[in-house]
Amino acid sequence: MKDTQIIIAIDGPAAAGKGTLSRRLASRYGLHHLDTGLTYRATAKALLDRGLPLDNEELAADVARNLDLSGLDRTVLAVHAVGEAASRIAVMPKVRRALVEAQRDFSQTPPGAVLDGRDIGTVVCPDALIKFYVTASPEVRAQRRYDEILGQGGSAELSGILADLKIRDARDSERADSPLKPAPDAHLLDTSEMGIEAAFEAARVLVDAALQT
Repeated sequence: MKDTQIIIAIDGPAAAGKGTLSRRLASRYGLHHLDTGLTYRATAKALLDRGLPLDNEELAADVARNLDLSGLDRTVLAVHAVGEAASRIAVMPKVRRALVEAQRDFSQTPPGAVLDGRDIGTVVCPDALIKFYVTASPEVRAQRRYDEILGQGGSAELSGILADLKIRDARDSERADSPLKPAPDAHLLDTSEMGIEAAFEAARVLVDAALQT
């Protein structure tokens, strides 16, 4: 393995499988892992916990700049209200700049890191060793999210989840600041008909090859 910093960038829409793949790759190569979406949720939760407004960009950016990225609790941050608040602050340019800087700093933690999100390969870590764009059809992603919710004892409507995913896809892809799109040099992984083991194996082969160059 190379002695230089190893950064693996993984982008893609919600419920495509990038989070699971990222954690598997981080474990395989002994790297740190960061779900960058959680950084927006953590910023939003900090504002909510302090009773601070969600429409003050300067205040939100200040919270983002002082965010501790270690030990982000996925379960706590998955609460619906936190997600709704995160979607409001995620469109603020100053918040995005503050969190991108924090994410870049995280990527430099030796011996390297796997980061997943919407703009890792294009904005956060454009010089990553290797980049992946993980996607799947909206219908497949909605079914996965639906099964996950039911598996956790919750209730949901598949049609509603599908509609929400399509809205989120459009919002992420059409925003002016750091839109969701594959980096030109990203490897495409369509997981519509691919399980996590197959996706992991395909990615592992490509990472191993990149480490040999």
